[in-house]
Amino acid sequence: MQLLPEGARRLAAWCVVILLVAGVAWVGIELCGELRTAVVPVLLALLGTALLKPLYRRMVKVGVNRSLAAGLTCVAVVVIVGGAVYIVVAALIETGDQIVASLKQAAKSLTEHFGAAGTSLEDLAANSKELLTKFGGTAASNVISGVSVVGESIAMAVLALLLVFFFLRDSDRTAGALRSLAPRGTADTVEAMARRAFRAVEGFMRGTTLIAFIDALCITVGLLILRVPGAAGLGALVLVGAYIPYLGAFISGAVAVLVALADRGFVIALWALGVVLAVQVLEGHVLQPMIQSRTVQMHPAVVMLAITAGASVAGILGMLLAVPLTAAAFGVISELRTRYAPPPSDVVADDS
Repeated sequence: MQLLPEGARRLAAWCVVILLVAGVAWVGIELCGELRTAVVPVLLALLGTALLKPLYRRMVKVGVNRSLAAGLTCVAVVVIVGGAVYIVVAALIETGDQIVASLKQAAKSLTEHFGAAGTSLEDLAANSKELLTKFGGTAASNVISGVSVVGESIAMAVLALLLVFFFLRDSDRTAGALRSLAPRGTADTVEAMARRAFRAVEGFMRGTTLIAFIDALCITVGLLILRVPGAAGLGALVLVGAYIPYLGAFISGAVAVLVALADRGFVIALWALGVVLAVQVLEGHVLQPMIQSRTVQMHPAVVMLAITAGASVAGILGMLLAVPLTAAAFGVISELRTRYAPPPSDVVADDS
């Protein structure tokens, strides 16, 4: 004799499943936090491998030895990433004081027109380092306050680079390793899920990187035409912020408009706002459909929730990793839906 009706039993079963999944996820997050010096390099290496795999494939296709191709790819990573970091840091150092001074001037102007709202913005510009520590979470505060974290970050970067080399060189063995570790009868499904997840991350990384360069180039050129001071540094902010969808573009665009307002006046600020909005429209309606059309498409609400969850778990690093990991999860779900969804029912045509 059943004590509960069928609906109540189903609800209880789903509650148990949700609690089990949440518990496993929580334990996994806690373990990743404790083992972050090993987990973070692996995740960064996977992202780097997804971004650089096409270059490696082309070198192997023309006859280059796998080890040599992987080594040359890693050297290219060091040169390109090092050069990009140098350009971004140099631009920010060169124009950083000017940008901060412009933000303070914009805050004073807003204070005169809007009162308390401008005062809070002035506090934001004057205490940017403190606010970065608060909003960046534990990771950012440790980078600012602890010299030991710098050495730890360098070690993790070196480990991630070495892992990229091995992931590229031994990528042909990955499928065999997954099939050997999969439970009996699930090898095909596990391999298919892994391939779909990696393709999703690969498409996201390649598309986001290309879109970031285009956005930064367009906004920098627009600001240079408008003679906005610190255009190179503002373009660098756009380039870095593009890897945090929506939120990064909003922050970098707002900074550009405020700098234009402070140094070039209200009319130029409106033109700068028009440039930022035009680039965002170009990205949303042209670049993303063209460049990321074959990747897993995620609703903006899902992206924002993923970024928020990543920030609460691992600060700035979590914000950067949240979206590609979510893309991988959507790829796995899409593969499972393709394999196990019931076939569509046959449509019976009307005799009329």
